[in-house]
Amino acid sequence: MPDPATTAAATGDLLTGGLTTILNFIAAAGGLGTAAMGLVDTLKSRDGGGPSSVGFSDIETALAPFLVEPSAQARSGGTTVPTVLSKQKILATLKANWLNGVDKAEQKAKAKSLIHLGLTQGNAAALAGAAGVDQTKMLSVAQKVATGTALAPDEVNVLGQFEAVVSAVLDEAYERADQRYRNGTKLRATIIATVLAVIGGWVLYGISWQLALSFLVGLSATPLAPIAKDLASSLQAASKAVGTVKG
Repeated sequence: MPDPATTAAATGDLLTGGLTTILNFIAAAGGLGTAAMGLVDTLKSRDGGGPSSVGFSDIETALAPFLVEPSAQARSGGTTVPTVLSKQKILATLKANWLNGVDKAEQKAKAKSLIHLGLTQGNAAALAGAAGVDQTKMLSVAQKVATGTALAPDEVNVLGQFEAVVSAVLDEAYERADQRYRNGTKLRATIIATVLAVIGGWVLYGISWQLALSFLVGLSATPLAPIAKDLASSLQAASKAVGTVKG
């Protein structure tokens, strides 16, 4: 008949060994994920921002109706209405802020102020149409802003409606862009981690079933990286708690 003490010791050793294996897996996968994220960060030094530029296309698309060149909208007496900032300059400024990771609220405030600054008699009708506000009053607003004339109450209301619409568009655009950036960065890191893990498995084990395990390590590396330490600590604490109860 097996000795109960011997059986319990063997079971404990097995559980301890299994926990150690799991903890080693978490540590290795977390380290690989951190390294992959670091490699993604190095790609940001490429011209154009590399992965940092991911998501900005959503902002550019959302703001397109509000970045209308005045010279393309109106001419008075054969004279082109000048623009304060061109569409290209506004987008270049916004993209520079996006690439440098400026606070999102600050980026939205800057975008809103640049759109407001670009409001002229030449594009007032187009901007009013994009925001769904009264075009005649918007044109009057642009004229009075250009001459420094005080706005009438109804014109103040129209300008407020316009700015509210612009704020809503910016909120949606920047949130969507931020989500696309985060997902794009994680995807790139996952691909890099998986490739590195498979190469490492191939070097160590050659063509074998363990390559499949290496592939799984690579896939789990990026999601595990931010929580690896906390997860390992939680498993250790849980193991000690179970051991205390059993004891």
